[in-house]
Amino acid sequence: MRIQGLYELYLRHPQVVIDSRKVESGTLFFAIKGERFDGNRFAANALEAGAAYAVVDDPAVAKGERFILVKDSLQTLQELARRHRRQFLIPVIGITGSNGKTTTKELVAAVLGSHYRLHFTQGNLNNHIGVPLTLLAMKPDIEVAVIEMGANHQGEIDFLCRIAEPTHGLITNIGKAHLEGFGGIEGVKKGKSELYRFLAETDGMAFINRDERFLEGLAAPVKKKAFYRRSENPSPSERDFEIKLLATKPFVRVAFIDSQAREYRIDSNLIGAYNFGNIMTAITLGKYFKVPCEKIVRAIEGYIPGNMRSQVLERGSNTYVLDAYNANPSSMREALLAFAGMEGRRKIIILGDMLELGEESPREHERIAELAAMQGFEDAVFVGPEFEAAARAGGFRHFATVAELKRWFGAQHFEGCHFLIKGSRGMRLEEVLD
Repeated sequence: MRIQGLYELYLRHPQVVIDSRKVESGTLFFAIKGERFDGNRFAANALEAGAAYAVVDDPAVAKGERFILVKDSLQTLQELARRHRRQFLIPVIGITGSNGKTTTKELVAAVLGSHYRLHFTQGNLNNHIGVPLTLLAMKPDIEVAVIEMGANHQGEIDFLCRIAEPTHGLITNIGKAHLEGFGGIEGVKKGKSELYRFLAETDGMAFINRDERFLEGLAAPVKKKAFYRRSENPSPSERDFEIKLLATKPFVRVAFIDSQAREYRIDSNLIGAYNFGNIMTAITLGKYFKVPCEKIVRAIEGYIPGNMRSQVLERGSNTYVLDAYNANPSSMREALLAFAGMEGRRKIIILGDMLELGEESPREHERIAELAAMQGFEDAVFVGPEFEAAARAGGFRHFATVAELKRWFGAQHFEGCHFLIKGSRGMRLEEVLD
């Protein structure tokens, strides 16, 4: 079946799923192959569960009129998403970066969604499968779309841009994330800036945080730009969007002015100076897209972090900063320094391995252990094989697995303590609180 014919079917059945357990009556099921599964095996089950059609790429299972046989189900899903995206003449904002892109996406969505009919990436659907699914969930009446794009190797952001075709875009920052896949920090700069190069090619617009290293230079090919910065920092232009950082303890407080120089203050629910850039980005996009300032304030103040991203939990007399969704040397450093600056005397850190660092891993883990030693925490606990050598060298407590950590943790009787729990997603450090 040609893509136009499939698109006509999609318009009659606009709910797309790739998990047969999520099939509802009338959905389109795409049989996607993964490393450990083959969706073709579940196509018949999807039809029995109520799917209108099953798109498959295995001729052996395509037995019946409700099976649609294609050469490659994933490629077809991506082509269908691109076809659907091209039906919308609206701002489509692409967001990527080494750190903070999901929090930034959530804040930007809260601000723009307070004034426009908005569609945005749910959860972490930001890869070669998630972006097409996000696009295919766009309803005809939306006015703005915010699409998060993740990557762990070069060429991936460009590929996602060819599907989502953003009209606007921003990079939160360039940091030491996925060094193994990108091939070092220069590879990260090249890979993440693929968004800028796409915007330059398509006459799109980039939002650039002048306070972040590398971004201004990487965005040189883009003709349409909007700059923003912390108000105290110098700038070559008076046209920048300026936001003032008022405080970071216990939560980030900021201020900005409107076109009549009236000041608006925001008391956020986000901790750490590293979240200032995320808030600043959301304010900038809100002002650029003419969201009333009162709505910007309410949207950001109403955002409460969750899903293990700078999530603050209180249990008994203890407070936990659960930041265990992801970790890399840049985000780990920022989190450690922010935690060290928080109020409270009894501070304990529990840090898990930072994954996908390749040959840089031993030195980067050593640097984090050295930084932790300088902060004067009451206790520092390291988990995982990557941290073992650095922890032993520094005389810190170390556990090979989270299971071992849990046994030790459960035997303690902590009272009035503040904890930072941070590590890569693969470590699953949140299980220590189960």
